[in-house]
Amino acid sequence: MEKALPKQAVTTHDDNQTIYRILFLIGTCHLLNDSLQAVIPAMFPILENSMGLTFTQLGLIAFTLNMVSSVIQPFVGTFTDRHPIPYALPIGLTSSMVGMLGLALAPNFWMILISVIFIGLGSAIFHPEGSRVAYLAAGNKRGLAQSIFQVGGNSGQALAPVITALILVPLGQKGALWFTLIAALAVGVLSYISRWYAGQMKHIAMKQKKTHDKKENKFVSKAIKSALIILIFIVFARSWYAAAISNFYAFYAIDTYQLTIANSQVYIFIFLAMGALGTFLGGPFADRFGRRNVILFSLVASSPLAILLPYAGPIAAMILLAVIGIILMSSFSVTVVYAQELVPGKIGTMSGLIVGLAFGMGAIGSVALGSFIDFFGLTTTMILASLLPLLGLLTFFLPTDEKVQEWYE
Repeated sequence: MEKALPKQAVTTHDDNQTIYRILFLIGTCHLLNDSLQAVIPAMFPILENSMGLTFTQLGLIAFTLNMVSSVIQPFVGTFTDRHPIPYALPIGLTSSMVGMLGLALAPNFWMILISVIFIGLGSAIFHPEGSRVAYLAAGNKRGLAQSIFQVGGNSGQALAPVITALILVPLGQKGALWFTLIAALAVGVLSYISRWYAGQMKHIAMKQKKTHDKKENKFVSKAIKSALIILIFIVFARSWYAAAISNFYAFYAIDTYQLTIANSQVYIFIFLAMGALGTFLGGPFADRFGRRNVILFSLVASSPLAILLPYAGPIAAMILLAVIGIILMSSFSVTVVYAQELVPGKIGTMSGLIVGLAFGMGAIGSVALGSFIDFFGLTTTMILASLLPLLGLLTFFLPTDEKVQEWYE
């Protein structure tokens, strides 16, 4: 128990109490928020047909969404570490609701970009504050708590192919109007959560100030900076590979297996749904076996499967995507918790950095991969992308969980 004390510095008055009611509500809101974002890549085949957009333009749409959310997230997290704004949560989802309305009615490429900016702003506000709520409600089960929160987001992303097959294919672009109702529901639930969060503000601020004053010298240590740089490369590898599958594998399946748009979405759904399962499992496994060990296993074990995927047949590809999704995404929530433990007292900053970085890397990856497809073709690009998880070998250079605990004893 003595070693656990430094990691529990920024919590509510009962450090060991896990508030499942809040965890499941914020996880549900994460699902709703990310399902709104999932509409955008889900619309790619629709927009390609109706507006004649190129792969590069589709990549720019994903780039705009992800860069807006990723660039702003660390700033939101840093500011709210010092000045919590609980009601920023429903305000952020209101921005997403406006963006979704614009997306459904956008007549051209540029209006689509403006609409996704509003959606990106909502996501940038939601993620660091939502992660903080999960942290504060976690008690002594931080890995599990972060998994509950993150699995909501991954589940929302996994809805993209379902959205395409059931709503966007029959209704077209205007089918996105239905998702303004989802945004409104999220605003209502987040208003309730914000009232709970507001009740904790005074105690949270006191704990954060105490931890900051005590551990200031540890934050800027060379070892911690090196660990964060390595973590960034790991997130880069995972995010670029996930972007390759979620944004462009549907086109690869259509060309390679001669599938319809609706049928190609089965492959994306399998990857994202199993990824959501992996995200949930990763947290409890990390609580038991260690954060670093789970991160290492996540990328190294998925590497050979990713390399095999471009050469697989239609049935084998489904199986490989399922297994890759579970293993690769098991580190999603764990990297957030690992970063938070590297820099205790800066929960929003670390969450904004790691989650925002995942969005940002995915954004850059979408543009780069889209351009690669336009110039070199789908098959060559998917083969090159399959090598990305090998960068997970860098995890060997991360400090162990025990070492991180020693820095704060």
